[in-house]
Amino acid sequence: MGRIRPPLTLKPRIDCVLPASAMVMAAGLGKRMRPLTATRPKPLIEVAGRSLLDRALDSVAAAGVSHAVVNAHYFADQIEAAVKARATPARIDVSDERARLLETGGGIVKALPLLQGDSFFTINADNMWIDGPADTLRLLASRWDAGAMDALLLLVPLARAHGYDGRGDFHMDGLGQLSPRAGLKMAPFVYSGVQIISRALFEGEPEEPFTMWRAWHKALASGRMFGISHPGLWFHVGTPASIGQTEALLLHM
Repeated sequence: MGRIRPPLTLKPRIDCVLPASAMVMAAGLGKRMRPLTATRPKPLIEVAGRSLLDRALDSVAAAGVSHAVVNAHYFADQIEAAVKARATPARIDVSDERARLLETGGGIVKALPLLQGDSFFTINADNMWIDGPADTLRLLASRWDAGAMDALLLLVPLARAHGYDGRGDFHMDGLGQLSPRAGLKMAPFVYSGVQIISRALFEGEPEEPFTMWRAWHKALASGRMFGISHPGLWFHVGTPASIGQTEALLLHM
């Protein structure tokens, strides 16, 4: 198959104060992507001619964030080589999790000394998005209110969550405040894998494996967890079959 690239469009940039750092979560084992991940990490799987990791870092650089942290565990040498091959963002640090996979929350705790500022972006490398009318990361930053929020999640309406087969993650009220899906019920929004989150939620936590939900439960308990709905396209690239499905959708953009 030839290289498939979505058409380039000029999108208005939003004036805002950006977090100084973005962390791209790239340490996972990618079990659902086997056999493609038998010889390479999932973030280096290509969709439409570009790896998921490069797509995430491209978006970080395009938004104007000059510093990124990428965590690495599975085939960590390949992740490091891919990072070294890039010219942007201006600085990319690797948080080395070779010794132990720490999951999303624990990975952030280990990376805290590398991350700058009181809040930062986190981006899951197994999802990809296409901007809507404006740059997605800058839109998220424009809605961030440190006085009221500890987490601001980019959400996707369940009906537009391409490649996702779950029940949804969150309910969102008219002010953007979130509440989690209950039990086996459905929820109208899916977490996109992109957020701005406060450093304070992780300080004092041990460097051990735990998921993002430990931090989110703190934010939910204090009423400081919010979301915005993504106006563009979003794709969960979780299995080999989802690659072709995503590329087919991109062809019709």
